[in-house]
Amino acid sequence: MLDGHSHVAPLHSLAASLSGTNLERAGDHNQRVTLQAIRVGGQITRAELVELTGLTLPAIANITKRLLNEGLIVEAGRQHGGRGQPAILLQMNPDGCFSIGVNIDRDHITVVVLDLLGKVRARASREIDFAPPEVVAHFFRTEITAILQRTGLPLSRFIGIGVAMPDDIGRVPLPRCPDVYAAWHDVDVAGLFADILPLPVFVENDATAAALGELQFGHGLRHRSFFYILISGGLGGGIVVDGIQFRGARGRSGEIGFLPVRSDRTRARTLQEAVSLSALYDRLAAAGCPIDQPEQLCHLTGNPGEAVINEWIELAADLMTDPLVATNCLVNPEAIFLGGRLPAPLVDRLAAALNHRLNDHHIPQVAPVLRAAMAADAPAVGAGMLPFTDRLLPSRAALMKTAEN
Repeated sequence: MLDGHSHVAPLHSLAASLSGTNLERAGDHNQRVTLQAIRVGGQITRAELVELTGLTLPAIANITKRLLNEGLIVEAGRQHGGRGQPAILLQMNPDGCFSIGVNIDRDHITVVVLDLLGKVRARASREIDFAPPEVVAHFFRTEITAILQRTGLPLSRFIGIGVAMPDDIGRVPLPRCPDVYAAWHDVDVAGLFADILPLPVFVENDATAAALGELQFGHGLRHRSFFYILISGGLGGGIVVDGIQFRGARGRSGEIGFLPVRSDRTRARTLQEAVSLSALYDRLAAAGCPIDQPEQLCHLTGNPGEAVINEWIELAADLMTDPLVATNCLVNPEAIFLGGRLPAPLVDRLAAALNHRLNDHHIPQVAPVLRAAMAADAPAVGAGMLPFTDRLLPSRAALMKTAEN
């Protein structure tokens, strides 16, 4: 897992995305911007924070004093080599606060605990098909209790729970989905977790959360506009434009899995009915090679399952080409990232097949298809970022709230 010290970007590249304001009553936004600059920049001086954020030195001095008093940042020695008194270096305090990320999907449940640097401090996961709400609640209660006891992390330093799950999780038809799974449609997901821990709960689409994880800790630190494709039990997508997630009018942007499919090579009606782990598992079962965990896909060499995987990759690439041509033309991303639970070697093969097909199309610009840095746990990690974004880090929503005050 990537931590807060990985992929530290140079100061000049950060300045474009970090902007404070010296207007009155904008203190909350300015503190968020300053904290983000420290988080992404690693060890940094107050003078460098002034340069990055555009805030005045007195404003930076006041903000960093508050952040130090709250334990969110710490002093990390002095910067030597310049003129005059060596400047004090500031950095994030990883123990400043913690959050919990949960990923509920049709084939697994994952729980992670993140520190303020985004490092996973604890993790629990269970492979289970179509877990109903009561099973998910029991798993969460059991595992988070064990994690808190094992790590000794104080509950008082936890600021929230983020939950990532597919939209319409109980409605979308997928192979082997039982009728009782429709119970998810009537569940108050936030309430389900708030009843277990007295913390704010934030619920997000799993692909959108995965894109957030990629933005904060993965290739998004270098590519500020991208399309993230999540291959899991279903198929989803998340769009990031200029370092900001684009959610659409109803929060449903990037829903690549619902695009219609018309091919005599598959009976699938939508893209996710053909391009998903559920679809691949179904094909393998029909060929006499049933599996129940993604890791098993790498151990089918030399039996009929290998041919099934080869055929599925070619079909997936063919079916995804036109949607990605449209993505290139309509969104013009810097890159397209493939993430999710498909093992890395298979992701690389699918990416290569897609790049080959896309390069044959005569369109103005083709973004490379690459394996995402954040893969299997990306939705859980992205979900864990939601409390930090709500409480501490800059976002468009936070800036709008500031402007309304």
